[in-house]
Amino acid sequence: MSVQVKICGITNVEQALMAQRAGADALGLVIYSKSSRYVSIEQAAEIRSAIEPQTLAVALLVNADADFVKRVINEVRPDLLQFHGDESPAFCQQFSFPFIRAIRMREGLDLNAEVAAYNADGGFLFDAWSDDQYGGTGHQFDWSRLPQEREFKLILAGGLRPDNITQAVIQVQPDMVDVSGGVELSAGVKDPQKVATFIANAKQALIV
Repeated sequence: MSVQVKICGITNVEQALMAQRAGADALGLVIYSKSSRYVSIEQAAEIRSAIEPQTLAVALLVNADADFVKRVINEVRPDLLQFHGDESPAFCQQFSFPFIRAIRMREGLDLNAEVAAYNADGGFLFDAWSDDQYGGTGHQFDWSRLPQEREFKLILAGGLRPDNITQAVIQVQPDMVDVSGGVELSAGVKDPQKVATFIANAKQALIV
């Protein structure tokens, strides 16, 4: 079975339609005002209306307060939340809503403890560490730090591009891969050719 592909940082309806035509399995909407790919709740809801039932709609949040999270759930109606900040397990779980937990691969991280602490039914997304950014850095981390055997859904992110995604899928064998900057012309502007090539390369990587 081929890997699933999530295109994150979708900023308008046209991009959502393009990514779905190219075969994306999930689309990420960044509802975080400090991101260069930020969309408001209202914009996210508009984009959400163009996402087909077979494609997952993921609302990415960073250190939002509980009332804001509830607004996103009620107004955007995503399939999954993605907590990409410093949210505690209790905070993430209080909404009784399926979520992805992002784990930024800082030095000295106890990965097993992080995974055990969160009941992330949407899976765990592993991204590169940055001192001043919550994702979207375009940087790659050492994939060998990820466990070969696991009992959770693994989503690989961080510095993925059309030219390295095949190796990433072969080496890590993730359940899903996540890309944003690696398929863009500029921040928030997806390149249709890069999107199509990335998805094709990812999905063909394990087919022999």
